[in-house]
Amino acid sequence: MDFECEACAAAYPSIEELRRQYAGRVTFNIRYFPIESHQNARNAALAVEAAAQQGKLEEMYRRMYETQASWGEQQSSKAALFRGFAKDLKLNMREYDAAVADPETAARVERDAQAGQQLGVQGTPSFFINEEKIEPQSFDDLREQLDAAIAAQ
Repeated sequence: MDFECEACAAAYPSIEELRRQYAGRVTFNIRYFPIESHQNARNAALAVEAAAQQGKLEEMYRRMYETQASWGEQQSSKAALFRGFAKDLKLNMREYDAAVADPETAARVERDAQAGQQLGVQGTPSFFINEEKIEPQSFDDLREQLDAAIAAQ
């Protein structure tokens, strides 16, 4: 996912619905894939990963998609805005700042992006079931593919 990707933001509510419907039966994994043409995608990924290090991945990732319309597709850095989200989530700001600045946090984001490239990801959002890339045409199509994968196990 790319937090600045409008298609990812559009898919976000449907994916959250699937996560609720399939809770306990399907493991949903988030992988960072910031697209270089999105000025704040990498900053957003670093902010989410820094929040994840304090157990707040879900909260920060939701905040990114719920507010994307106000910060996305802008050329100036929104790192300060993302830091404000961290404050709102009551993160330890010293730890957050250290994580955002830590090369290992950037390396974590980069490992996901490189793994995605190796799997053939060219854009976002991208979906995989059992490590096989799928290209659902609709929410119902994605649900049907999930059901088929569950039935095949």
